[in-house]
Formats: sequence, C-alpha cells, structure tokens
Amino acid sequence: QPLKLEALAPGFRIHTGQHRRALEARMRAMVRDGQLLRNRADEYCLTGHLDVVTGTVLAHRDGFGFLRPDDGSPDLYLAAREMQLLWDGDRVAARSSETSRGYEGHVVEILARGKTRIVGDFRRERGIDFVLESGESRTEVLMAGGESHGAKPGDVVNVEILEYPSKRSHAIGRVVEIVGRREQSGIDTDVAILAHGIPNEWPPEALAEARSWSTEVPEKAKEGREDLRSVPLVTIDGADARDFDDAVYCEPQGDGWRLLVAIADVSHYVRADSPLDKEARGRGTSVYFPDRVVPMLPEELSNGLCSLNPHVDRLCLVCEMQVNRAGEVTRSRFYDAVMRSAARLTYTEAANMLVAVRPRGPHSEIKPALQNLNAVYEAFAAVRKRRGAIDFDLPETKIEIDERGQVRGVRVVERLV
Repeated sequence: QPLKLEALAPGFRIHTGQHRRALEARMRAMVRDGQLLRNRADEYCLTGHLDVVTGTVLAHRDGFGFLRPDDGSPDLYLAAREMQLLWDGDRVAARSSETSRGYEGHVVEILARGKTRIVGDFRRERGIDFVLESGESRTEVLMAGGESHGAKPGDVVNVEILEYPSKRSHAIGRVVEIVGRREQSGIDTDVAILAHGIPNEWPPEALAEARSWSTEVPEKAKEGREDLRSVPLVTIDGADARDFDDAVYCEPQGDGWRLLVAIADVSHYVRADSPLDKEARGRGTSVYFPDRVVPMLPEELSNGLCSLNPHVDRLCLVCEMQVNRAGEVTRSRFYDAVMRSAARLTYTEAANMLVAVRPRGPHSEIKPALQNLNAVYEAFAAVRKRRGAIDFDLPETKIEIDERGQVRGVRVVERLV
C-alpha cells in the first residue's frame, strides 16, 4: 500500500537524521528510475501495483510524441494534449489504453526531466524575450525578467531552465551563455555539441596531466621494448584525419607472410583512475563533425604522443602474426615496442600506388610492402567469404564545408581497397 517516508523509515530501523536523508535520496532515485511513484499525498507507491508503464519521452516537432517503455515493450503514442507539459527525454509514468489507432499513453506522473538546459535562437516579440530550441522538439522557454544577459535577436544562446511548464505557465529560463550569431561560421557544430551534452572543456587537472608530458617520447620509456624503428610501418587513414592510431607492415615469410599491426600505446600515458582516465571514460569516444573533432584525450596526446605521426619515435603495442597462403594465422605474439612510422598515407594514395606500374612520389619505395598487405587482405577476405560473412558495402557520404562553415554539398565517398 502507499506509504510515507515517516512510515517507511522505522521498518528499516532508521532513526537518525543522516540515515533518514540517505533513505530519502534512495527513494528519490527509485522514483527517477520508475520503480516507485510518489503521489500527491507524498506517499510512495509500487509502479507494478498501479498498472503503469515507465519510460522515456520521444517528442515530435508536430506536437505529439511517443513513450519508449523501459521494459522494451512497443512504444506508446502520446497525443498532443499529453505532450503539453512534456519535453523530449523526460522520464514519465503512464497508463496504457487500446484505441482504434493502437496503444496510447496517458501520463500519470513526470518522474524526471530530461533537460536542465536547452540551446536555441533568442527571439523578442512584443517586448517578450524567449528562446526557441534548435532541433526537432522546438521547445519554447520564456526569459525571466533581467535574465537575458545582453542577448539580442539572432543570437544562439545556452539557457538554464529555472521553471518547467505547468498547466498555468510556460517554461522559464535564463541565458547562461551567448554561443554566437546564427550566420556565424561553425555555429551548427557549436549547437550540436551543447544540445547533445558532448563534453567540450577539459578539467584543469586532466589538462595539466596531459601537458606534463614532453612533446617527444622520453628515452627511459623506450627501455625494455622491442625496437621496430627500422621497420617501415605505415599508417593509412582518411585525408582529413588528424590522429593516427594504427600502423601496418607486411613481408613474405615462408609459405605466407609476416604481418605486423601496431597500435599507439595510450596506456603508457593515461594511467588507470587518473584524471585523464576518468575524463576519457566519461567521454567514451572522440566525436567527429564535418569541421572539427571533439577528442577523447587532449590534443597534446591525441594528436601528439598517442598519434603515430611519421618520422618520430612512438610507443606502441604490436601484434605480430604469421599468416599462411590460405589466410590462416598460424602463429602470433604480442609485445611492447617503439616504432617510427615511415609514411602517413591516405586511402587514395595507397590505392593509387597499388595500381601504378611505376609509382612516383615521396612514398614510392614502400609499394612492395603495400602489395604484401594487399595480398594478406585478399587471403583474409577469401576466408571470410568461405565462412559466409556478409560484406555490407553500403554507400558512405561526406559533407563538404566551405570556408564560411556552410554546407557546400554532400558527396558519396568511393570505397577503395
């Protein structure tokens, strides 16, 4: 049955204020997760006993929306009247009913708000300042008196939510940052970074840790590693890549090939549970936009010591394999090494060198190694085909940006060897 916190606490033998606050925090978290509901009498209820569905709201710009249930069951349609107080990403509890159009949801409780900030266009109409959110949901937030902080119509702003919408009032917010002007170069990327909550600033301690390393690999770090600096390993990446994290080399050996695959030894610089490691874990990945990259590690590492740049010493972890003509790996070993990339190749350069009879240019001497790599690739591909693997050769597109940061066009990227 529904119970207040005062009735629940004695059941858990909780009598002190500190333990009571801990219980209250746990109950709030269970409400946020949809395990409990809190009714208007401040009583906690089990959602399973109330026959409600908990999930996340997906808003549509035309006013309606959907509820994506936590249990993986089919989405529930949310009519515009149900969406009046809801925003994209909100967590709600709803009852389900079957209609001629399918299953609809009727909101019982808003469990947690999905947004504490929005990014959008600052507007002024009839003396009233408001912000229209960028993207599909088109949320409107009125600015509290004196909280526009110098923003002008045409500015793109970051807004903190002070009050969420109710049946009697609009959402209220305040400007915390003027991102730029709508016509400004690169503004769409700035908006995307803020709207999706992509971490774009480094904690001082993580930045200090990254900058504590010199720009060159310390001699002491090379000790105890195999020396591959005379092996012409090469990196092969897209023309606009800025960091190079893997390098390859291949040569004939016995009835097959000796294949080396090296990856940058990031773990030498990023220690477990260090400020850098915690920040990288939070980011999870680098995020690529048409005009820039938001890296997982500061540029001192991502484009420096942890990038296998040509003609400089780098620490790496290597997998060395013996591959036979049938495409089988007959022997392998892993080891720490120090390497020096012989060339930074693009996909186009590598493909052109393979078809050229007499390649010319700065990297022409590595054509034999590329031919060996191509031979191993063909052996591996034949094994994949025999195994029944599906090759998803789907068209890949690239957005082309002009010098003003505007989209100039979209072209299909040719898939090369």
